[in-house]
Amino acid sequence: MSNRRKKTDRADHETLLPPGDDDEKHEKSDLLGDRSNIAILVFLYLLQGIPIGLASAIPMLLQNRGASYKQQAEFSFAHWPFSLKLLWAPIVDSLFWKRFGRRKSWLIPTQYLIGIFMLILSLHVNRWLGAESSYTTDEHSNVESGSTLNIPLLSFIFFMLNFLAATQDIAVDGWALTMLKRCNVGYASTCNSVGQTAGYFLGYVVFMALESAEFCNSYLRSEPAPEGLVNLSGYLWFWGLVFIVTTTLVALGKRELAPSIDRGHEEHLELDIKQTYRLLLDIMKMKPILTLVAILLTAKAGFAACDAVTSLKLIDAGVPKDKLALLVVPLVPLQIVLPLAISKYTAGTRPMEVYLKAIPYRIALTLTAAGIVWITPAIIHDHQVPYYYYILLLVNYGLYQIALYSMFVAVMAFFARISDPAVGGTYMTLLNTLSNLGGNWPTTVVLWLVDYVTWRRCSNAASNDCSDAALKETCIAGGGQCTITIDGYYVEIFICLLYGLLWYRWGSSKIRQLQELPLKAWRVARQVHHRAHSS
Repeated sequence: MSNRRKKTDRADHETLLPPGDDDEKHEKSDLLGDRSNIAILVFLYLLQGIPIGLASAIPMLLQNRGASYKQQAEFSFAHWPFSLKLLWAPIVDSLFWKRFGRRKSWLIPTQYLIGIFMLILSLHVNRWLGAESSYTTDEHSNVESGSTLNIPLLSFIFFMLNFLAATQDIAVDGWALTMLKRCNVGYASTCNSVGQTAGYFLGYVVFMALESAEFCNSYLRSEPAPEGLVNLSGYLWFWGLVFIVTTTLVALGKRELAPSIDRGHEEHLELDIKQTYRLLLDIMKMKPILTLVAILLTAKAGFAACDAVTSLKLIDAGVPKDKLALLVVPLVPLQIVLPLAISKYTAGTRPMEVYLKAIPYRIALTLTAAGIVWITPAIIHDHQVPYYYYILLLVNYGLYQIALYSMFVAVMAFFARISDPAVGGTYMTLLNTLSNLGGNWPTTVVLWLVDYVTWRRCSNAASNDCSDAALKETCIAGGGQCTITIDGYYVEIFICLLYGLLWYRWGSSKIRQLQELPLKAWRVARQVHHRAHSS
């Protein structure tokens, strides 16, 4: 199943490490005076999740409009900003208008821009998505209607939306540390998780359901209609207005306070832009980090074909896109409980043992997902999907989530263990960014290659391989159809399987070597303190 959000998503939730010594970890929370601040943080993170969710819905719409996998790969770049935000995070943290507020200097303009982008996009998005009426279920029609899509422009607009959302994330993460009392800073990560999950749910699941005529006619209408209750244009217009109005309220009604001793905040090491980038370079030069970088950038490639292509193939086979989106709903409780349950096994000195144990199960479940795709055409008849099929999808997806979360929680625990406390925020952000990037680049690559490793033939002309638009038109004009003889999806699943097994053999030993290193092997604090105090 597609796990775009995991990679943009849950994978994009940064761990907020408040400054302080070990004793302060046991400080009791006191919500008096901070309940409204927690509500504001949840709402700000919810707003951040909206463009992330909408960007995850677009590939489903593109697939229904006949986009090629190469076009899907092109659009996948829209998900990259959260994996690259470390490049501009020091700038957001260091440049600001003191009178307006360190975090509000970036938060307010960024959210206004998101709202403006959504309003402008709402006026043109239907045209850029191509004419829905031209879509048919024939394979050759899918390809041809895809040519009306303005993928470059859609990719750029949603890249900018996610760029702005990532910038807003940097500002909100920083503001959370001073908006809340020191004893309540631990709630910041909860606000992030709850808010962004809710925003993603609204931007992806709710939109896909309300956009679907079938869903609305079945559950929300007394009389059927040919369209859903909303379309993308109207949904973008609504949320654009929400961004404009709520950002104005925050700008006028919420004052940003400086760190205060009365609220338990403490002075901590402040680095300017130059020092922060130099710190990142120092961290990257460390030998253990170089090995860890190699692991993080290559570990997820073995699952890329399953994560990126499976859902799109299911849509091609006739599974309604809104039903696929709604499969997330019954798994929400599981996604809440899993991190808590898994964290009991990652709290020791070897959290990556859980990571390594989860990999074989995740590999096996990618093969199960491919098997489900294989049998889907034989199960779905006349666009009727039996309920047992959805149960099959749900069980496989749920088991896959367990393996995925086991790897996620384990690697986050490892990051928290090895990060230098003196520069914990920068250290953790760097490691999270590398982990996210390790999920994004394989997704783009496998989507790009699907069409290239797929073999087709014209049904009435064996010499015509339907390799380009002209040959496809020739086949159709002659009364034939371009049929798939070798599906590139299964080719990629096989390649990813071999890669995953080889990587597991190499990566297991490397990961265990890194786990055995003493914590001092990961420290860079001495150089940082020297530079900070000498400047």
